[in-house]
Amino acid sequence: MTRRYGEVPRNGQRYTFRRGVYAILERNGQLLITHQLDPEPEFQLPGGGIDPGEPPIVALHREVLEETGWKMADPLRLGAFRRFTYMPEYDLWAEKMCVVYLARPTLQVGPPTEPGHTAHWVDPYDAVQSLGNPGDRAMLVNLLRRG
Repeated sequence: MTRRYGEVPRNGQRYTFRRGVYAILERNGQLLITHQLDPEPEFQLPGGGIDPGEPPIVALHREVLEETGWKMADPLRLGAFRRFTYMPEYDLWAEKMCVVYLARPTLQVGPPTEPGHTAHWVDPYDAVQSLGNPGDRAMLVNLLRRG
C-alpha cells in the first residue's frame, strides 16, 4: 500500500487519477529544486505528470529539463506516495500517484522553460523546510535518514 500525504479525500468528490514522476537531484552536497509561482508560490521537487503513452523515465527527463534547465542521469526509484488535491491550473480534482527518483544532474542547458519556474540549489536540510508538499518532504527525509 502506498502512503498518502496531504489532504484527506473528500466524501462525494470525484478524483481523476494522475501519474507523475519527480526527482531528488543531488550534486556536491546541494539539491536542485524548483520554485513554481502559480497557482500558489511553492518550492517543489522537479517533476510532473506523465503524458498519455509516455514512458515514466522519459517524462522524468522532460519534466526536470522543463522545470530546472538541467539534464539528468541515472534515475533510481526511491518510492511513491499518493495525494488528493485540487489542481487549479487544470480545474481538476486529482488523485496523484507520485513516484520519486534519485538522479544526478549532469548538464545545465539553459534556464527553465516551464513558465513561472526557477531553479535553486539548496542545502538538503533547507530543502526539507522549504518544500511545500508533505510527500516531497517525507521522501527527502527518508533519503537523508538512509545516509
